[in-house]
Amino acid sequence: MTMHVARFKPNTLGRDIAVGDIHGCFTKLKKSLERIRFNPSKDRLFSVGDLVDRGPESHQVLDWLDLPWFHAICGNHEQLTWRRAIGQAIQEVDHRVHGGLWLDDCTPDEQSLIAQRLQALPLAMEIETPLGLVGMVHADFPYEDWQHIHTQAFDANDRYVCMWSRDRYVTGYDGLVGGVRALVHGHQTTHKMRQLGNVFFIDTGGWLDHGHFTLLDLKRLVAL
Repeated sequence: MTMHVARFKPNTLGRDIAVGDIHGCFTKLKKSLERIRFNPSKDRLFSVGDLVDRGPESHQVLDWLDLPWFHAICGNHEQLTWRRAIGQAIQEVDHRVHGGLWLDDCTPDEQSLIAQRLQALPLAMEIETPLGLVGMVHADFPYEDWQHIHTQAFDANDRYVCMWSRDRYVTGYDGLVGGVRALVHGHQTTHKMRQLGNVFFIDTGGWLDHGHFTLLDLKRLVAL
């Protein structure tokens, strides 16, 4: 992981929108953006990770990462993908079984480029808003103070929690995370957005036939 935390200044022109796990369903995402009249010339879209696997359009991920208004962090499916693409597959989880077959259809050059781009995604993002900082990591956060992510003590196990854990959601823990106005996660699929303390879980299964993409306005903290 080259960049630990990416920081974004306030968007003075338009809206900052967060979206849950996309999982290769970019056409469906476009329709959701049209519904809220997303304006690429002034609005920004922030992804909680899991851009790839499961859906039919995972191969479009590089096109989306090239868009100047689209910003993403690394989810566990990005990690599964880039690790397998460089021949260092995560042994405990079979990527192919979890929607990763599309990678086998890519040429070695394409796989190499995909690995390069996904590995370079930050673990976390911070988005400045008029009412305070909004943090974003894919799955969970192991501390009660966001600033911990900027310390030397933040180790490989902590990064694993950020990409793979479901502890907060499963236990229903609603304590506040300090140092941020809100923290946004995907990973855990839920039929509607769930808030625990100041933590928002926004993967509402947009990649499923019966699901939908939750688009969270980061300035107002409301789903659009």
